[in-house]
This record gives sequence, structure tokens and C-alpha cells, in this order.
Amino acid sequence: MTTTFLLLRHAAHDNVGGYLAGRMGGVVLGEAGRAQADRLARRLRVERIDAIVASPRERTQQTAQAVAAACGLPVETAEELDEIDFGRWSGQGFEALQQDPLWQRWNAVRSLIRTPGGETMLDVQRRVLGLMERLAARQDGRCIALVSHADVIKAAVLHHLGLAIDAWPRFDIAPASITRLEVGDWGARLLGLNETVD
Repeated sequence: MTTTFLLLRHAAHDNVGGYLAGRMGGVVLGEAGRAQADRLARRLRVERIDAIVASPRERTQQTAQAVAAACGLPVETAEELDEIDFGRWSGQGFEALQQDPLWQRWNAVRSLIRTPGGETMLDVQRRVLGLMERLAARQDGRCIALVSHADVIKAAVLHHLGLAIDAWPRFDIAPASITRLEVGDWGARLLGLNETVD
């Protein structure tokens, strides 16, 4: 039993890197992000994708819809792919966050620290892995595109590589990137990490 997962990060919104978008409403792709999503969709047109499942955030839905249009598939929505619940940190600028001791602890030891009013990175990992397990059980031999967020993708990759969640800074997941995992009863293989379309 083997399932291939294409872990796709949403395309960039206009102020990516400026503030922590988290689960804020109204964070959508601007002109540059829509063009990036279109390039990702053109790249994925050559893949054999059987299903597309996306986080409920607007930026992931927009990215998933671009891929779906190119591949002739519908988009399913899964709460398990949602961004980390950052609680009161959502919407704050990174410069302000750097002054928060809890933010500094979160980035040093994500395995132990909960976001203020939100969740731990291990919570995120549990939910995304649960979804992947359910999808793999019903879609053996298929290729499933999961459109999500950088840290959600990192959580899945870290588990399948046998790495601790605190190893999250060791690799990047860029906007509109493709990370390819093959998962089966025998284990998992990382076939591609952070392939970008720019």
C-alpha cells in the first residue's frame, strides 16, 4: 500500500514575511501571489494527481483552485491542514513578536511550548498525520495534493524522516513549493523537498 503526497505550500500573499498571518481572515493572494499560483498549477499539470485537499484559509483555497483548474479536479477542504492556531499572535508583526519572550521560547522548543491561546507544534503534527493516514487508507496507489502552510508541511516531513519536531528550522518550505512524500506500510521516503516554481 503506497500513497504519494504532494505537499504544496500556498502561494505568497502580499505581505508574507511582514506579519504572522496565522488564521486571520482576509489574507488573500495579491497579483504576484496569483501569478505564482498559476505557475505552480502549470508545473503540476504534468503530474498524475488524483485528489486535491486544502486548508480552509483563503490563500490556500486560492492556490488549490488554481491547481484544480489546471488538473481538472475538485478541491476538498480539510480542517487538519489549517495553519497553526497562533492565538493572540495572529496578525502581529514579526518585529513586535521578537520582543515577546514566549515567541522566543516557542521558536527554541516547539515540542514543549503552546502558542498563546492556541496549539503546540505536536498538536499540528498529530492532526496532519491523522489526515494523511486516513487518506492513504482509502486511496492506495494514488497521488494526493495537500495544499497547506509551511509549518504544517514541516511537521509532516519531520515525522516521516524520523526527526524531532524541534528540528523544524533545518529546512525551508517556500511559498508555492512542492514537497513529495511516498508513504506506505513499509515506511516513507522523501522524494523531493521544497521544489519551487519561480
